[in-house]
Amino acid sequence: MAKRNVFYSFHFDKDVFRVQQIRNMGVLVGDDPVSPNTWEEIKRTEQGVEDWINENLKRKTCLVVLVGEDTANRKWVKYEIKRACELGIPVVGVRIHNVKCVNTGYGKKGPDPFAGLDLKWTDGTTYSPTVYNPDPDGAYKDINENLASWIETAILEVK
Repeated sequence: MAKRNVFYSFHFDKDVFRVQQIRNMGVLVGDDPVSPNTWEEIKRTEQGVEDWINENLKRKTCLVVLVGEDTANRKWVKYEIKRACELGIPVVGVRIHNVKCVNTGYGKKGPDPFAGLDLKWTDGTTYSPTVYNPDPDGAYKDINENLASWIETAILEVK
């Protein structure tokens, strides 16, 4: 299976350590992290954040929403999901609360980030991305073994 070029969407403050574990699995080519100095410049304005998201989504084959406790409530996560649909980029959700964080342990299951969003493709058809729930007794292993196929499934669903 070829490596896919994906954009990871997540709540930084709560889930960055869990996300780094997933990004380091080496299964996929992901969005390159932004250096702290660059991010400080980007986030000075909402337009700066939108421009960064828009530019980085253009080259992606899938948006992977890594769902933690508060992910569904994040403004920029919602924007990334809606924008991916507008661009025709497949979207998939993966719950990560059962991936252990070295600082906080395990998280709490958060709400579905796609619930309540009116997601449509450019042709007007409704879109409802899948949210995968990895095995709570081996979430890291389950994600490592299945993330690539979950992404492929999302891509095939939109073709």
